[in-house]
Amino acid sequence: MGNLEEIKATLEGLSTVDKLKFLATEYAGRIIFSTSFGWEDQAITHLIFANNIPIKVFTLETGRLFPETYYVWNRTLEIYNKPIHAYYPQNGLLEDMVNTKGPNSFYESVENRKECCYIRKIEPLKRALKGNDIWITGIRADQSANREDMHDLEWDEGNQLIKFHPIFDWTLDDVKTYIKENNIVYNTLHDKGFPSIGCAPCTRAVQPGEDFRAGRWWWEDQSKKECGLHAAG
Repeated sequence: MGNLEEIKATLEGLSTVDKLKFLATEYAGRIIFSTSFGWEDQAITHLIFANNIPIKVFTLETGRLFPETYYVWNRTLEIYNKPIHAYYPQNGLLEDMVNTKGPNSFYESVENRKECCYIRKIEPLKRALKGNDIWITGIRADQSANREDMHDLEWDEGNQLIKFHPIFDWTLDDVKTYIKENNIVYNTLHDKGFPSIGCAPCTRAVQPGEDFRAGRWWWEDQSKKECGLHAAG
């Protein structure tokens, strides 16, 4: 396939499913979708699995997920009978960090929290993305202010691949409606004030009027809320 602009032109006017099908055909064996089992990711998982689109689905098993997240993971496997590949932190890195700083060092400083995110998420992500040309994500435009200048198809300089956000223009209501209409299993923490669900020690419910990501790393300054998975390249 050609450059980014040529791909954008080809995808123009296609349905979300047809965009995924086209990319899966054009980049056969080199396209991958990352799920954390939230609303958006469950919608995309359904689009992929229900339509038998040959896109590898994976998740980052940080070891600190909510019980509700594991439930959604297992139910998704049961419903679709398709694999979701788990990528774990490297044992040595994780053991060294915990042995040196304890299991909850991320509360002590931004530096420590970023170290934990790197070991549990970013390094495993690098392994998951290796050898792929397209990374499918559940990012939506209205999720946080620093994503307003993004596009549904973009070049990820840091990971040296193309990122495609198939539901980029969907609103949260669009996502909820799609989940309800298709009877898609979702994380019940969403019903309890959790718009964004990550590791259990680092995620709390959001209060009325608070920013979408206020529940993530709530003890830190608002400007430091990205973990690095989708940092600008």
